[in-house]
Amino acid sequence: MNTSPAANHAQRLLEESGLTSSHEPIDVMLVSLFLQEHYRLTGRLGRLATEKDDTFRLSTHSGDYLVKVSPPDEAEAVVALQTAAMRHLESTAPHLPVQRVKLTADGDDNVTIRLNDGRTRVLRVFDFVEGQILAEANPDAEGLSKAGEMLGLIDVALRPFRHPADGRGLAWDIRHFHQLTELVEPTPSREHRQLAERVFKLFGENVVPRLSDLDTQVIHGDFSPYNIVVDPKSDHFITGVIDFGDTMRSAVIFDPAVPMANLLGRTPDQPWRDACAFAAGYQRERPIQESELPLLPVAALARLTLRALITNWRAERAPERREYLLDHAKDDWINVERALTVSLDEVVAHLREARRGHS
Repeated sequence: MNTSPAANHAQRLLEESGLTSSHEPIDVMLVSLFLQEHYRLTGRLGRLATEKDDTFRLSTHSGDYLVKVSPPDEAEAVVALQTAAMRHLESTAPHLPVQRVKLTADGDDNVTIRLNDGRTRVLRVFDFVEGQILAEANPDAEGLSKAGEMLGLIDVALRPFRHPADGRGLAWDIRHFHQLTELVEPTPSREHRQLAERVFKLFGENVVPRLSDLDTQVIHGDFSPYNIVVDPKSDHFITGVIDFGDTMRSAVIFDPAVPMANLLGRTPDQPWRDACAFAAGYQRERPIQESELPLLPVAALARLTLRALITNWRAERAPERREYLLDHAKDDWINVERALTVSLDEVVAHLREARRGHS
């Protein structure tokens, strides 16, 4: 058993991120009772597959809502951070299509559910954002650029935002990537382990020496194609931004690195094309510092590798979520390998060229 300081730190991060506990589904009838009592809402509740929350679609006579119940091991302050970030955007940038939090009948942001074992879970209700998710829309370069612009606008709006819990530790935060090397060993494939080691080396050489001086603020943290709702017939294209569950204070470049990671390898012959299209749009609204730009593709590779490692690691420990987890990350190793066939200097040159074209 590995008990080194690095292994202990990794374990703490995984625990704080709610990744070490098994999922405990909440009783649907209990959720219905709380919705009726605190929100005066009744209707049909349908459970939705998600990573760690209990999530439902509530269909009522007056419309649909999204209902989320936090995991028992997620701190109430962290849930409050997520809600506060959404409230901040609603008040300071109301034109952005960020999902809205519905107040209880008493004017509160949420309801605390106290379990029999003394732990608490937090129930929140949001407007339901209708539409297609970006992951299923097969967006072209213009659509990806518009998605990038939206994240840029969100990061600009979040710049002044502060919250007591925004320094939370999260395994998904790319700034901790180099501290999670212990996740490589359990990966069953030798080829996958070698790919991971290449990315850890790139990150250690390029990003780690710069971690202390990167531009930081509160970021969305998970602007993935699964958290962006689109309407291909709309001029705006992006019609909804959902799921602030990974909101935290981190390096700003790690925010666009997440969607870029999700887009790597989508076009096998040009594995960075879609990621660069997203980054071009992002930089139109929030230019990345010249000195930080070379770190962006390394951060994207790190995030994709991290997802592959954590997904494999969790699938072994949470069999009830195995199918959901593996489906979300089924092509990750293929896409890491594809992305590594391209010189990162070439990728950075594309990013610089796109920024100059819109400066």
